[in-house]
Amino acid sequence: MPKFLTIPRAVAALVVLTSLASAQQAPTVRIRGTIEAVDGPVLSIKTREGNDVKVRTTDNVAVFGVIKTSLSEIKPGSYIGVTAMPEPDGTQKAVAVHIFPENQRGAAEGFRPWDLRANSTMTNATVAETVAGTDGQHILVKYKDGEKKVLVPPDTPIVTFVAGDKSEMKPGAKIIIFGAAKKDDGMLEANRVNVGRDGITPPM
Repeated sequence: MPKFLTIPRAVAALVVLTSLASAQQAPTVRIRGTIEAVDGPVLSIKTREGNDVKVRTTDNVAVFGVIKTSLSEIKPGSYIGVTAMPEPDGTQKAVAVHIFPENQRGAAEGFRPWDLRANSTMTNATVAETVAGTDGQHILVKYKDGEKKVLVPPDTPIVTFVAGDKSEMKPGAKIIIFGAAKKDDGMLEANRVNVGRDGITPPM
């Protein structure tokens, strides 16, 4: 008898694991735009493409301000995100750099395609070395599967994240949501919203 009882339990466990895997693989959407209205937890956003979308924020939504900082803040050991365009020689030419706070070290580490513009890339990695050049700062970044050489021209926007609060999610705010999840009810839901401060449009 015990042998037969274990089969349904195994099946039930498999169903639970499959459900968890499905939940973890829920599709996400990256949203850049301007908040047009706020109705409780729901943000009405005009995207950079001109579309109108609604995003529901979670009760524990994390809000971060995106603020300007300087190239001098990028030092060996800094954990950064580089939005860049690939160069013919295999290097990356930065179009924006964001410096992660220490408590976000390791976030989305690696190199991947990005959607800021056609053919753009994103590298989240640790700065191994940085050398000043006549054409800008030359940075070597390393991540768990490799490394990239990056040129940061002098006019590149450099930003960082600081802790914010829900009051910053207001009409007129420029935002980027890295991963809004599409829920079973069809609504997009976000547990993090990044808001440009002092008129900044998040450049990444």
